[in-house]
Amino acid sequence: MEFTLGQLAELLQGTVEGDPQIKVNRLDKIQEGKAGGVSFLANEKYEAFLYETEASAVIVSQNFTPKKPYKTNLIRVRDAYSSFTQILETYAQFTKNSQSGVEEPSYMDPSSQIGDGHYRGAFSYIGKKCQIGNGVKIHPHAYIGNQVTIGDNCIIHPGAKICDGSVLGNHCEIHPGAVVGSEGFGFAPQEDGSYKAIPQIGNVILEDHVSIGANTTVDCATMGSTIIQKGAKIDNLVQIAHNVIIGENTVVAAQAGISGSSEIGKNSVLAGKAGIVGHIKIAEKTTIGANTGVSKSIKKPGQTVFGYMGMDMKQFLKSYSLFKNLEELEKRLKELEKKA
Repeated sequence: MEFTLGQLAELLQGTVEGDPQIKVNRLDKIQEGKAGGVSFLANEKYEAFLYETEASAVIVSQNFTPKKPYKTNLIRVRDAYSSFTQILETYAQFTKNSQSGVEEPSYMDPSSQIGDGHYRGAFSYIGKKCQIGNGVKIHPHAYIGNQVTIGDNCIIHPGAKICDGSVLGNHCEIHPGAVVGSEGFGFAPQEDGSYKAIPQIGNVILEDHVSIGANTTVDCATMGSTIIQKGAKIDNLVQIAHNVIIGENTVVAAQAGISGSSEIGKNSVLAGKAGIVGHIKIAEKTTIGANTGVSKSIKKPGQTVFGYMGMDMKQFLKSYSLFKNLEELEKRLKELEKKA
């Protein structure tokens, strides 16, 4: 893609300080900017690079005031970070949507249907009685099982697996190696100490604008559905067990694990390696810190919990300050006991 600075400013609803006819065709970090590239400055820690960069343009916020002369062009916008994110989204959509047609060898069962403007990469597989919408991109080695429903403009990346009966809304993205609809972890203990597998006959439902990260697994429900509601974003290497419900616009970071039948409220944040036990409910707008284990329901919305067994973060930090001083407190206690 190639834009003039004037076109870029129009896209971002900003203004150009410099030459609006200069063309850019690349996105650069400000510290690595070269001619033909556009960068952004949103963090004052990087301001020094503005005065050195060779990028053709730098996106800055409207209230930014340079402290020294610079040789680049500026595009002033309401919010530099948001505007640069918009450019990244536009660029990503352009590159992702540029592929079309069917590469060989690939397979789609005759009983399945797929909409207009689709792409099927080599060695991709689509099973029986699938309904796939318009503009869907199915990359090489992707697997789609039987009776799967996929909405419009979804992207299934290389090596991703969408298992039988799964339902994807519009604008979903499944990253490489992710598995949606794998069999849930259900085993019944027997009298002799062995375990008997419990059939997992439910499915997975991903609502609109859901993203599933690379090598993440979302298990199908034992009965009913595992549901990830619209706008939720799941990072790489996350385990979501059977019958879990994840609320709208919730984000889950890498290596987090959510046990069966738990419910996560909307607009919540689960940081890396957070662990949620089964059959509990997490209130909306809850933030769960990295490495935090949550063993009981969180009923009050808007809390931040932290610690090996999750507790209110302020309470945890107070307790931790005492814990750090236990050795010194023990010494003082012993000295007081001797004096007594």
